[in-house]
Amino acid sequence: MTAGIPETSGFTNIPFGKLGIIAMKGTEEISEKIDQYIVKWREENINLNSPVNIAGYMKASYLINYNAPRFGSGEAKAVVGETVRGYDIYIIMDPFNYSVTYKMYGMEVPMSPDDHYADLKRIINAISGKARRITVVMTMLYEGRQHRRTSRESLDCAMALQELVAMGVDSVITFDAHDPRVGNAIPLNGLENISPIYQMIKALIRTTPDIRLDADHLMIVSPDEGGMNRAIRYATALGVELGMFYKRRDYSHIVDGRNPILSHEFLGSNIHGKDVIVVDDMISSGESMLEVTAKLKELGANDIYVCCCFGLFCNGLELFDKAYENGTLCKVLTTNTIYATPELKERPWYVPVDMSKYIALIIDAINHDVSIGNLMNPNDRIQNILAKHQAELAKNDPQQMEMNI
Repeated sequence: MTAGIPETSGFTNIPFGKLGIIAMKGTEEISEKIDQYIVKWREENINLNSPVNIAGYMKASYLINYNAPRFGSGEAKAVVGETVRGYDIYIIMDPFNYSVTYKMYGMEVPMSPDDHYADLKRIINAISGKARRITVVMTMLYEGRQHRRTSRESLDCAMALQELVAMGVDSVITFDAHDPRVGNAIPLNGLENISPIYQMIKALIRTTPDIRLDADHLMIVSPDEGGMNRAIRYATALGVELGMFYKRRDYSHIVDGRNPILSHEFLGSNIHGKDVIVVDDMISSGESMLEVTAKLKELGANDIYVCCCFGLFCNGLELFDKAYENGTLCKVLTTNTIYATPELKERPWYVPVDMSKYIALIIDAINHDVSIGNLMNPNDRIQNILAKHQAELAKNDPQQMEMNI
């Protein structure tokens, strides 16, 4: 890692407060990994005579016990099961984990994003101002797609951020926000929007060791104009060309909450014979993404990889199965920051990208009042892994070896 943020933590700043992590329902798996990383780092690096070693600094676990029971009517409350006075609290939530259910009038009901958000407010309310600081790690931003007003409509994301700040939340950490400018709604607190680009590239190299990540063999493509900043970040880091699809929409009516797409038009240089990485923040139904990959194949693209932070797959996996079987799609990389079904994990085209170590580093750094600027700008780490990958390709390429001789 770059200077200032060691790979195994080991900070020397005195913590802002005792560390406490609250894993909301549906985040238990990733939260346990985050907790184990921090426990391990502090055990390995602590100097017992250091001023960092305050009471409660080293623990077997930093997870705070809590419960959010439901009444038969569907109403709920939150109960924090231990003291949090003076703690630096990090609440980890996945608003899109529909595998979590509760009973209402005898029916099993999956938790919606609204239900998860309501439970988050209940937890903050249960803490009752006793914590020294509260940071919400909202892996996918609640109502992030409703971030701007184009007609007489609600501004749900901005309202939610302002509500959390009013309740005492110091800051919100999220990943690959649909539009990070929504953070302007809370300018005095802040929204930390973190890109998983390094973890994506690392996972792609690990699962596709023969991929050539250079301008002669690869191109980055954004599926729409709204995601260009995200795609530019990938193209710049890899030093490759960039293309974009323009969505022609029918603005005369709305279907499933959006204006239907009439066609995708490609803007970019010749893509024939190149591998393509399509970069987006999320896969919802997947129809638009698969139309883009089909268009790329028509233009002569070689292998196509999709890098999306969030794989929602709202309409199931069958369309992706067909795309994989007919060669339109090679791999789909999504992070483990949101829920993935057991069926998704079994798919041959699916590559999970583990973010637990990265989140653990961020939490540990903020708890020690250390800048996370180096963590949010992983360019040096990306260049290091690209150099190692290039060296490995050269070593395994007979033609390249002859040239070296």
